[in-house]
Amino acid sequence: MSLIEVKNLEKTYFTSDLKTEVLRGLSFSIEKGEFVAIMGPSGSGKSTLLHILGFLDRPTSGEYRFESKTINDYSDEALAGLRNAKMGFVFQAFNLLPRVSVLDNVKMPLFYSGIKESDWNELSLQAINQVGILNRANFTPSQISGGEQQRAAIARALVMKPQVIFADEPTGNLDTKTGHQLMEILKTLNEENGHTIILITHEQDIASYAKRIILLRDGRIESDRKMTN
Repeated sequence: MSLIEVKNLEKTYFTSDLKTEVLRGLSFSIEKGEFVAIMGPSGSGKSTLLHILGFLDRPTSGEYRFESKTINDYSDEALAGLRNAKMGFVFQAFNLLPRVSVLDNVKMPLFYSGIKESDWNELSLQAINQVGILNRANFTPSQISGGEQQRAAIARALVMKPQVIFADEPTGNLDTKTGHQLMEILKTLNEENGHTIILITHEQDIASYAKRIILLRDGRIESDRKMTN
């Protein structure tokens, strides 16, 4: 079975008398270990799709299966636990707590896990080392660069050893050189560590790191193609 299966997925928002169709009948699957970029112009539905795939929102209709189980099989509380255990998230804005160290930021998902506290430091330092900023573990976000902050965010996403990492415009706040350095980290995590990566971006050069690109337009899949990297 595929890691992710989507069939006839639709998402519609209703506000007073206004009906907005954001996703319109999407169907695709993603295998474990894939690196997929989801592209599209603003308003195409790519962030809404990521929110549904990451259990941050529910579809209006259609089917979404993760590890062969449908999202409708879970309560919101159960989804939150599954999201923390199986999924890591990296956002454009880093979303780090400003007054605590990189180490303590990376530990955050462990607070909501069943992992014993005596293991938290070791697991967090392993993740920080994976992204190459072990020498910044005791610095606060304000003491490190934007690129290092995003590396810390990736380490936080890695600490639970998730099945899939969702990266939503992860290079959006970085200069070109730093953005490409960050993408090399994601590429390595995919190729050497086997993490499934689902990347949201509107930049072709960033999407080119992926092995497959799904292009959305007006809430529909316009193309779905494998890359020959």
